[in-house]
Amino acid sequence: MRQLSELDASFLYLESETTPMHIGGIYLFDASEQATPLSYGNFVAYLRSRLHVVPVFRQRLKEIPMRLGRPYWIDDTDFSIERHLAYVSLGGHGSRDNLTTLAAKIMEEPLKRDRPLWHITFVDGFKLDDTSEDGGFALIVKLHHAAIDAFSGEDIISKLLEYTPEPRPVHPPRPWSPRPAPSEERVILQAGANLLKTPLQFTSLAINAMEATTRGIVQKQLRKLPMPFPLFSAPQSPFNRQVTANRQIISCQVALSRLKTVKANLGSVTLNDVVLGLCAESLRRYMDDQGADVSRSLVAMTPISVRSSSLRRATGNQMSAMLLDLATTEPNPALRIHNIHRNAVVSEPYREAIAADRLTELLPSTLLALSARLYSELQVAQRYQPAFNLPITNVPGPQVPLYLQGARLVQQYNTAPLFDGLGLVIVAVSYQGQLTINFTLCPDAVPNGESLASYIEDSLSAIEEAAAYVGDEALQQTEADSTQPTLADDVLNALEGALKKAIHRLRP
Repeated sequence: MRQLSELDASFLYLESETTPMHIGGIYLFDASEQATPLSYGNFVAYLRSRLHVVPVFRQRLKEIPMRLGRPYWIDDTDFSIERHLAYVSLGGHGSRDNLTTLAAKIMEEPLKRDRPLWHITFVDGFKLDDTSEDGGFALIVKLHHAAIDAFSGEDIISKLLEYTPEPRPVHPPRPWSPRPAPSEERVILQAGANLLKTPLQFTSLAINAMEATTRGIVQKQLRKLPMPFPLFSAPQSPFNRQVTANRQIISCQVALSRLKTVKANLGSVTLNDVVLGLCAESLRRYMDDQGADVSRSLVAMTPISVRSSSLRRATGNQMSAMLLDLATTEPNPALRIHNIHRNAVVSEPYREAIAADRLTELLPSTLLALSARLYSELQVAQRYQPAFNLPITNVPGPQVPLYLQGARLVQQYNTAPLFDGLGLVIVAVSYQGQLTINFTLCPDAVPNGESLASYIEDSLSAIEEAAAYVGDEALQQTEADSTQPTLADDVLNALEGALKKAIHRLRP
C-alpha cells in the first residue's frame, strides 16, 4: 500500500468530464518485413508476459472516505488484462489522419477509476503511407497523470519494447500474488494518523466541505480585487479559452541534425532552447495569421524532470517547472533563442521556488482542486490574464530503433491533458534522429488548430537563415539586456507573497 503524493493526487482531483487527466501516446509500427505480422492475440500474450516490469499496471486506487487523506495504490485483486485492452481494425482506411482522429476520440474518454489507470488500443490495418500495403499496426496508449509524468511514461514504454529486431520469446507470465486489500478500519486509522501529522489537511477537508459557501465568497471578492495580479501577467491568446471535451491531435517532424546545427551556430544555447525557439516562432506566426495581438510576449510553462537528481520511485510525478518568457516580441528568431536561454538561466531561482512537489506540499491537493474548479466555474480564464499561455514539454527519447516482436517502431505521437483556460499543449519527443512536435488542442477553443503544424517548417527555415547571420554586436546587446528585471522576478515575488498569505490564513 503506497500513498499518492500531493502532486499525484492533484491530477485525480483536477479531472472532470471535459478535462481527462491522462497522458497519451500513439505508436506506429512497421511489420512489412515480417512473414507473419503481430496479431492481437500474440500482442496480448506478449504484454501479459511483461506485466511484471511495470507494477503500476496491476495497481488500482484506494480512496479514503470523505477525502480524509490522499488515495493509496493497492494491488488489484480482481485484475484482468482484458479490461485494459481493445481491438480496432481500420480495414481499408488505415491512413495516419484516420488513426489520429480515432486516437483523439479515445483520448476524450476518462479512464475508469475502478481498475488500474491505463488502457491500450491495438489498431490493425494501419498503413505507413498511401503507397504501402497493409503491414503495420499501431498502439494507442493512455496512462493517468496520477501514475506517471511524461518522462516516466517514456521509461515505461521503453521497458515494454525491445532493442533488437529478433523477437523476445513470449514466456508464460510470472506468478503474481496480489497483496490483500487493506480493511476500511486500517485505511481510516492511517488517515487519522496522517491528519495529526499534517493539520493543514484537515483545514483542506473543511474548506472542501464548504465548497458552495466558498464559491460565493470568492465570487464576491473577485469583483472587488484590482485584477490582474502581477502573477497573472501572461497576455491573452487564442489558446486561453474555456475548453470542451473535444480533442484534436496535430503532429509534424523535423530532423534533429538541423536543430543541432542551429545550436552550434548560435553558440551558448541548449538544444532545448532551440526547440522552444522553434515552438515560439510557430506560435507567433499562427497568432499573426489569426489576427491575434502579438505585441506582448507569450509565456510557457515548461515541466522539468528531477528524476535524475532524486530517483525516488520508478513511476509517479517527479517534476519541477518554470514559467518562461518565450520572447515572441523579438522579431529576429535567432536572437529570440538567445533571449529564451537568458530567461531560462535567470529563472533558475524561480524554478526552484515553484518546484511542483514543494508547492503541493504547501497547498494540499484538495485545495488545488477546489481552486481549479472555482477557476473554471467563475471563468477566470476568460475575465483575466492567465498565469501562462501554454505548457511546452521536450522529452528526450531513444536514438536507436525500438521493436515490438520484430515490428519496428517508426514514429510516436504524444498527447497531454488540457485544462480550462489552456486549450493547447505542445509535447516534443525525439526518436531516432527525428523530433516529433505534437500539438494537443481543443478544436472548440483553438481556431484553425490544424494549421499549427504547417508553420513548423517555415519557422525552422527562418531560424536557420537568421542563425547564420547573427552578429556579435547583437549577441552582446542581448547579454546586456540580461540585467533588466524579468517576468520571472515579478511572478516569483507575487507567488511568494500569495503563498505566505494563504498559509497564514489557513493555519488553525
